[in-house]
Amino acid sequence: MVTDPVGDLIIRLTNAGAVKKATVSVPFSTFKVAIVEKLKEEGWVLHVEKKGKKVKKTIDVTLKYDENGKHFIQGVKRVSKPGRRIYRGFEDIIPVKYGFGALILSTPKGIKTDKEAKKEKVGGEALFQIW
Repeated sequence: MVTDPVGDLIIRLTNAGAVKKATVSVPFSTFKVAIVEKLKEEGWVLHVEKKGKKVKKTIDVTLKYDENGKHFIQGVKRVSKPGRRIYRGFEDIIPVKYGFGALILSTPKGIKTDKEAKKEKVGGEALFQIW
């Protein structure tokens, strides 16, 4: 049983990229779909597809590589954990890796990146950093 589904999701993505897999399959949840869709929108993954029915639903994520075969996701850092939730107001959001990375937040307006949250002046739970 997984106690941290977001941590499990980001580790599966980085591990699959480390061994040069084309796709990775993760258990389905609407929260994970929202996170992966935001990663797709920001250009960290290539394609997202929902498969299966009822209990056997999964999310198939196609990973993105550059022309040299290097994985786009160089690293991730889980900020808010199940034992300690970290919340950030929009004033407290700072750029990740001098703007080359992103902070993914869970806000009342949905899953947002740090740039979107600052633009919309909304804060929320800081889920993870990706670069």
